[in-house]
Amino acid sequence: MITRAELREIFANGVWKQNSSLVQTLGLCPLLAVTTTLINGAMLSLATLLVTGLSGFTVSCLRKFIPYEIRMPIFIMIAATLVTIVDQCMASWLSEIHNLLGIFIPLIITNCIVFARIEAFAAKNGPIQSFFDGVSMGTGMLWTLVVLGGMRELLGNGTLFSGIESIVPSLSGLRVFSDGYPGITLFVLPPGAFILLACMIATKNAFLARRKAAEASR
Repeated sequence: MITRAELREIFANGVWKQNSSLVQTLGLCPLLAVTTTLINGAMLSLATLLVTGLSGFTVSCLRKFIPYEIRMPIFIMIAATLVTIVDQCMASWLSEIHNLLGIFIPLIITNCIVFARIEAFAAKNGPIQSFFDGVSMGTGMLWTLVVLGGMRELLGNGTLFSGIESIVPSLSGLRVFSDGYPGITLFVLPPGAFILLACMIATKNAFLARRKAAEASR
């Protein structure tokens, strides 16, 4: 029986301690390409979260029946099936966002986060733990891409939540800066994402170092 302490540890590991973007630096291709706006980053992350959670759960349920020698092709088939389901659901219900994200939704199947968690965790642990592990890793990616996408959108275009009307028609994006704001083109381009991601990693490392020093001085 899984305990609350175990769930908290799994969640903290995925969201913070082993964050896929800030610690493991996995999935950098969609991170650079999609986070031009906050909404784009959030929607791709949510799609990835569904795939990591459900693939971890499915693999864990079937792990005792999967021969070790052919585990990787079966893992790929399971993940690809789930990615296809998510892709088709988004195409049906969120067509505008689906068109904006384009090829990056099907390319979730190539994201190292998915197979890293299947091989390292789901293939060795129970279904509930594996589901929460996948969800926590997806949540770690979600908040990272939301922050990164928000900063890029704000600095590059002077707006926030641009494109939200394609999800909730009654809402609209915010113009934070005046209409005359020229925008900083660098942050719309992939190099700007690299710079901001490096700043986020440095901030996280500085925070952990300061906390460790404070604990050592007690």
